[in-house]
Amino acid sequence: MATYLVTGAAGFIGSHLVEELVRRGDQVRALDNFSTGRPENLQSVAGRIEMLEADVRELDRIRPYFSGVDYVVHLAALSSVARSIEDPASTNAVNIGGTVNVLLAARDARVRRAVFAASAAVYGDHPALPRVESQPARPLSPYALTKVTGEHYCRLFTELFGLETVALRFFNIFGPRQAPDSPYTGVLSKFIVAYLRGETPVIFGDGEQSRDFTYVHNVVEAVRLAAGAPGAAGGVFNVGTGESYTLNRVIGALNEIFQRQVEPRYAPPRDGDVRDSRADISLAGRVLGYAPTVRFEEGLRRTVEWYRAAFGNGAGRRS
Repeated sequence: MATYLVTGAAGFIGSHLVEELVRRGDQVRALDNFSTGRPENLQSVAGRIEMLEADVRELDRIRPYFSGVDYVVHLAALSSVARSIEDPASTNAVNIGGTVNVLLAARDARVRRAVFAASAAVYGDHPALPRVESQPARPLSPYALTKVTGEHYCRLFTELFGLETVALRFFNIFGPRQAPDSPYTGVLSKFIVAYLRGETPVIFGDGEQSRDFTYVHNVVEAVRLAAGAPGAAGGVFNVGTGESYTLNRVIGALNEIFQRQVEPRYAPPRDGDVRDSRADISLAGRVLGYAPTVRFEEGLRRTVEWYRAAFGNGAGRRS
């Protein structure tokens, strides 16, 4: 049994990770400032975790929580390209300043390893597919730049201070609990909500842009493996599926699930959006032992079922 501290624990990814760690018998300290995370996301493990309300920007506040911790998983972030373009300063303060604070607290508490949530956004519009970790970073947004910076800080803390770190470049994660009404949420949750409301889904661009859509269960497994994998310290690893789907193809899959023939509305592309993205996950497979177990179609069905059960035709009426 190990003790984990998870930042951003009440968020979409964090809550799934916390549930899995508890299921496995680990002790969990769940830290969140609830700016975007929701307490109800952790209802299933209430009473079995230590819930901590704090902001990663406040080093003195969070430092005591790291004492006695084996593994830190740093998920807390302002995780939106669009929001980072609107407000670069806040994204910088949380994603860079907060990450440095987490690494300092982990170093001083002598935790075994810190796992950092990086992002596929760091690749930008690099022309080569699939994305390989050795490709140079070409960030197209402040958000992507903060994630590159976080990776470098992780590497430096490993090299300078001996704190084991692993950075995971998450590709487009989807699944239950993505906040449907947030202006910064994932495109799949927006599409599903539109179907449930009987509205027309909106695609920014021609719909032929592609993404490596990764079901959240796969990401949780990658994080768990990264915490303990020998030889992973100081490394950066892609976490995706190795497959990509165009948004037009996603609409086709949703038409099949919902048994409708919906035609999306097309709007101009957004600033900072990447055209195509697909992960090479061979390095994660070799070093971490990672292999996705839930394919896109199955994950999409599970996600639709969750939205139907949680919201019905009134999906997304809370932010």
